[in-house]
Amino acid sequence: MFADRIEGKWIDAFCEVFERCAVKSGDPAAILSETQSRALNVHLAELALLRLGARPFHVVVPTPRNRHPVPVRSTGASEAIGKLAPVVGALGAAGFVVDCTLEGLMHAPETPAILKSGARIQVISNEHPEALERMAPDSGLEKVVRAAAKVLRGAKHMRVTSVAGTNLDIAMAGASTVGVWGWTDRPGTLAHWPGGIVVSFPKRGSVNGTLVLDRGDINLTFKRYLEAPVKLRLEGDYVRRIEGEGADAQMMRAHLAAWGDPEAYGVSHVGFGLNRKARYEALAMYGRRDTNGTELRAVAGNFLFSTGANEFAGRYTQGHFDIPVMRTTIAIDGTEVVAAGELQDVFA
Repeated sequence: MFADRIEGKWIDAFCEVFERCAVKSGDPAAILSETQSRALNVHLAELALLRLGARPFHVVVPTPRNRHPVPVRSTGASEAIGKLAPVVGALGAAGFVVDCTLEGLMHAPETPAILKSGARIQVISNEHPEALERMAPDSGLEKVVRAAAKVLRGAKHMRVTSVAGTNLDIAMAGASTVGVWGWTDRPGTLAHWPGGIVVSFPKRGSVNGTLVLDRGDINLTFKRYLEAPVKLRLEGDYVRRIEGEGADAQMMRAHLAAWGDPEAYGVSHVGFGLNRKARYEALAMYGRRDTNGTELRAVAGNFLFSTGANEFAGRYTQGHFDIPVMRTTIAIDGTEVVAAGELQDVFA
């Protein structure tokens, strides 16, 4: 973007989201950030909370050293808190937490304790506020996400196919499903902005088949549209082979191998985007420092496939890919909810 300065319209957008989070005058609110956080979003969060009459305070921690063998991007599992008990205690006591860490607290090890204390966590995804402004959530999106989550929670089977060759079978019985519409107003819950996705964490041994990542699909760890097909062979939840020529397949093979951890090859979650405001081409419109790619995860009709940690299957790892796959057909217990990449009107 051209200038990282405070804009009134961005304060407005933050206020709209915090109002949906039931922030009231006089409420304490913790703003969690790290030394490498996007300062613009931290300042906007503070100003919006003050405009609403809340009583914000800052918890700022040093961005920790990367002790992993590869650069870490888009994991959703911030290591910034580092299990520091006073920080966990302060956040849990705040009631409302605005998360401005780089990776976010979605899968952070400290999050369950913070939520158990009764706090609600609003993750501000590490996006430039211009994207956040466009992706301000609305009540219509909440209804659609809630309906989709209800369907997946009652599902027994998901099948994903495509003309590119995808044929993936997913047993859904016992899977844990989460729907995110962009804000949270209930104690003990977490949401992220932008929102508009529903994902399920399958139980062990539930994912089998072939997933073909075609040209134009998106690897959000690399913030890159694929330029050549990559074929993933999955058996018992794990990517057993990565087939394909060119840089995309080579980088995926190298990145996963670098972790030295077989759990990095496991399936984390599966789901799809529901936000019709989200733009597929958005990744091409921002510099890489200005986007975390959350908007791409929410694009209506994408199949969101992720590798890495899945606590519901007993898998823990920092290795993580989020890959929005376009132009697939997704059937839930035989009902097509996405047809050739087009979200169907089954959640209205």
